[in-house]
Amino acid sequence: MSISASVLAAAAPGDPTLESFGRDPWWLIGGKALVIFAFLVLTVLFSMWVERRVIGRMQLRVGPNRAGPFGLLQGLADGIKLALKEDIVPRNVDKVVFILAPIMSAVPAFISFIIIPFGPTVSVFGHHTPLQGTDLPVAVLLVLAMASMGVYGIVLAGWSSMSPYSLLGGLRSSAQVISYEIAMALSFVAVFLFAGTMSTSGIVNAQADRWFVVLLLPSFLVYVVTMMGESNRIPFDLPEGEGELVGGFHTEYSSLKFAMFFLAEYINMATLSALATTLFLGGWRAPAPISTFWEGANSGWWPVLWFLVKVWAFIFFFVWLRGSLPRVRYDQLMKLGWKVLMPFSLGWIVLVATIRALRNEGFDMQQIVIYSAVAAAVVLVGTLLWEMLRGEGGKDKEIVPDVGKSPETGGEAAGGFPVPPMDAPHYHGRRADASKQVTTTTTREEVGSGTH
Repeated sequence: MSISASVLAAAAPGDPTLESFGRDPWWLIGGKALVIFAFLVLTVLFSMWVERRVIGRMQLRVGPNRAGPFGLLQGLADGIKLALKEDIVPRNVDKVVFILAPIMSAVPAFISFIIIPFGPTVSVFGHHTPLQGTDLPVAVLLVLAMASMGVYGIVLAGWSSMSPYSLLGGLRSSAQVISYEIAMALSFVAVFLFAGTMSTSGIVNAQADRWFVVLLLPSFLVYVVTMMGESNRIPFDLPEGEGELVGGFHTEYSSLKFAMFFLAEYINMATLSALATTLFLGGWRAPAPISTFWEGANSGWWPVLWFLVKVWAFIFFFVWLRGSLPRVRYDQLMKLGWKVLMPFSLGWIVLVATIRALRNEGFDMQQIVIYSAVAAAVVLVGTLLWEMLRGEGGKDKEIVPDVGKSPETGGEAAGGFPVPPMDAPHYHGRRADASKQVTTTTTREEVGSGTH
């Protein structure tokens, strides 16, 4: 029996599988889409309020407290304000692409959530249906595809704005998403190997006994880092970079178009949190203490509560990082993605695949754990030795661009910019004396010739 077949066979009667989808009537399909849309919009409004209140508390401020009780209506007021503001379009932009860019960012963010499971099979007006929009044999890849489509909106927004700040923000976003999307996809591979399927409902069913965060902790940690890079939020919000790019890719946007970029960012945050919950935290399944003494914790409508608690825990983690960490440099961002996360993910996938193959061959699990620990220790020690030796003798020399030389070496004649030497005070003193001599000579000549 294959791995996927064993997963399907082990699923409980109330757990949805791929065969559970495609049987709903049209009104139920439309109702699911409407509920998901409303859920995402309300999540965005509430996330904005939670973020501002939490960061305000962390910084000893009050936060929004005027619009509605405890400021709960502040997000709605901001949305109405953005929708009713004057829409300013710069003169020289490519108007078609300029208008389509925010749409291309917001629409894929909504589509990604359609494959997230909220709960098991329930009865809705007498019709049994899974609490999930739909499911696919490659459902997780749909999220990666929509994330790739969403970055087109950012890149095209930067290109069509005809602004250097927007263009630099779009280029940063494209390089960042390419870097971290590869590492994110590699973190999913170990989950696919253990679950035997890329279906989100099948992955949740495979975690009935033990969550993958316990079995695949390195993959979970890699995903947590990459989800920050995918969401373009602090500490990885380089495409916006207010300090050096004004506003980045959305510098020239206002009114409803800017609101769509804003909406896409928070929906992506919710989608990444829900995907982490589905792949590593058991999805809608109750935590171990609750599911141990309560048999009905994973049936009915109660799993929706467990799912929402896990998702909001991740959203709070996003907010906590924003209020705690500074923005990293762009070279640090690229180095982390290409030189740390990707090699580590590849090595971890090889180790997981080896463990899975040995387990299928009938080896003792204790022996597999021992061999894996020894192999991981050898790789770790080898990596540390390589870094130590490279740091002593083979460290790359810092390359300093030759932008110019001091006037003494003839750099100005070669077309470079004048750069003072290391003994700057002595150099400036000599330049000051020379300027005094020139001024004195010029003054004497002017006085002698009778000019002023």
